[in-house]
Amino acid sequence: MTDNVIRLHKDIPDEALTAAEERQDAELRQTVVDVVENAEPRPVDNPELTAPEGTWLAQVQAYLAEAPPIIPTFLRNGAEFADAARWTVSYYGHVTAFHALRTPVYLTRLLIRFPRGTGRLIVRWGRWVADTEARPVEAKAAASADIEAWLALSREHSRRVRPRRIASLAVATATGITTLASAFLVPGWTLTAAVAGAALAGLNGKKHDGKPLITRYVATNALRRLDSTEVFEALAAIGIEGKKGRRGVEFAAEVMRDGPGWRAEVDLPAGVEATAVLEKRSALAAAMRRPISTVWPEADRAAHPGRLVLWVAQRDPAKAGRKLWPLMKDGQADVYEPLPFGFDPRGNLVEITLMYSNLLVGGIPGSGKTSCALAIVLGVALDPTAELWIYELKGSGDLDAVKPVCHRYVSGDEDEDLEAALAGLRSGIAEYQRRAKFIKALPAGEVPEGRKVTRALAEKYPEQQLGPRVIVVDEVQELFTHPDYKDEAAALCTRLIKKGRAYGLILILLTQNPDAPSLPTSVSSSVGTRLCLAVMDWRANNNVLGTGAYDRGLRATDISVDEQGTGILARGREGTTVRAAFIKQTEAEEIGKRALALRTAAGTLSGQSAGQRVEEHDVETVLDHLRVVWPDGTESVHSHRLVEALAAYRPDLYKPWLDMDAAGASTALSAALKPFKVATRQLTIRECCGGAKGVRWADVPAVDDGE
Repeated sequence: MTDNVIRLHKDIPDEALTAAEERQDAELRQTVVDVVENAEPRPVDNPELTAPEGTWLAQVQAYLAEAPPIIPTFLRNGAEFADAARWTVSYYGHVTAFHALRTPVYLTRLLIRFPRGTGRLIVRWGRWVADTEARPVEAKAAASADIEAWLALSREHSRRVRPRRIASLAVATATGITTLASAFLVPGWTLTAAVAGAALAGLNGKKHDGKPLITRYVATNALRRLDSTEVFEALAAIGIEGKKGRRGVEFAAEVMRDGPGWRAEVDLPAGVEATAVLEKRSALAAAMRRPISTVWPEADRAAHPGRLVLWVAQRDPAKAGRKLWPLMKDGQADVYEPLPFGFDPRGNLVEITLMYSNLLVGGIPGSGKTSCALAIVLGVALDPTAELWIYELKGSGDLDAVKPVCHRYVSGDEDEDLEAALAGLRSGIAEYQRRAKFIKALPAGEVPEGRKVTRALAEKYPEQQLGPRVIVVDEVQELFTHPDYKDEAAALCTRLIKKGRAYGLILILLTQNPDAPSLPTSVSSSVGTRLCLAVMDWRANNNVLGTGAYDRGLRATDISVDEQGTGILARGREGTTVRAAFIKQTEAEEIGKRALALRTAAGTLSGQSAGQRVEEHDVETVLDHLRVVWPDGTESVHSHRLVEALAAYRPDLYKPWLDMDAAGASTALSAALKPFKVATRQLTIRECCGGAKGVRWADVPAVDDGE
């Protein structure tokens, strides 16, 4: 290659070219390529117009780029201002009351110090009267035999001491006479003045041990202010810092006040995701020398995966006073809208949406599941249009506060209680099918938001009873681990979760054992809203919050069991830390009475609460059961295998068939399928047991739920 520029020109005469050359020339005309040896690289970034550094204009631009807000945050946010004012008044009111109550103690301490203080005052008075400060000077003049100086000092001393003695004598005489007269004329006032004088004298009687007169309160749970140095050092301590030659931790915004704490937005070093800090929350709190309950790191995915938002509480939430549930004293709930549930670490109210969703709550024993359950069911109870079906399979009576308003309430862990829960789930299936059939028949103009239950629809057709039905199963692992009921329970819950939500059927499942056997995948993977309390490992964490939740930073494993009622609330891929509002059982009973009054006035009491016998309708047929037990991907199954599977799934219906011989069981199945026009036929299945009567999957009609 020479230093010359090689150019492909487009000015070749057309008449000298062949047709092929013309086509080639047309292609060459699209681009002109310049190749220059030893050419300098061209910049790819557009030049940014900035003022020269050090000039006045540059300083102005730098100021405006990060100028503080003109109006402080607490004046721009009414809620924050009200909160700050409330805390300020509370603080000074508490301090005043604290010391006012201890005033007798302070007075006693002063009176105890009175003798010492009086003695010190008398000594000071005597020194003042005798003018002892001048004695060393007079002694020095006498020692030096300076007669003139000594005489001058002596005269000055006499001039100063004489008036002091006269004044002291006059004050002492007047005070004595006044005190003696007052003791006879106004003894009460005299005693009060004497005590006050003794207390004032006691102010001078302080010992030299440094013990304060007034009791001091040391706020052990009030933490120091967060600053950038602490954040830098803490991140470095857990190994989050830039490598040599690369940019390290940078702040995306100044450390600012955020509610009852401080907020720091940090850009982590290149290639480091915020989840690297989330999994080291405990180590981060240890590096900051703060309680773990005050340190809350989270990822800001709206910015980029490496943006960390670190919020640090000013006071330890575990030692702070509880925040009251908004509906504790008064108010009415609406299940169609978000319900108040708890509070995030900043103290902000967190609501939970039940309508068109379902809820799964999981956590180890003692993690506060009862607090969560109460906050949820009490909210539902305060909506007179919502129908509550509660199956508390622990038998502890934790939810008895809402029993008077429940359409169906069962508490116990016996087989009959489990069977009642299964019956309630079957009734839920029947109800959503009934509603689906009705809504499907409506014209499109009446369901503009889609074919689902809405408040407007429920109010327009009150005879259809389309209000929300909330089915709560506490300790649901009792169903999912029962040898006879687990398959049916998993199938019913899965079906109800997937298809019932659009028709106002809401399923709430609570478990204290969120492992794989106790929480079937078909159930956990279908729930829309999840709340994971403290768990022991990532498997239980993901069983509740969904696959990959642990890797995305949603980690309930970092929550201590002592933080009862605290967990990760997730809907979809995003989650937030929340602590359920703590409601005492006595308070829950009062709320339950208010809910009963609301429903009585609205005329919506039904089922057990109205003294009626509850009939749990079951519209499932042998076809529905057959679809549940049918092995995936299998075209044909022998009848005796199906009978064994049906008996395991619904022993209450099909277990008697097992007492028959193979031919009798096959005949019973054939008779049950005949009304549905499903025939059994001779089938040869080599993988099983040769030829026998059986059913083909192609002969089983597809499910029709009326949707």
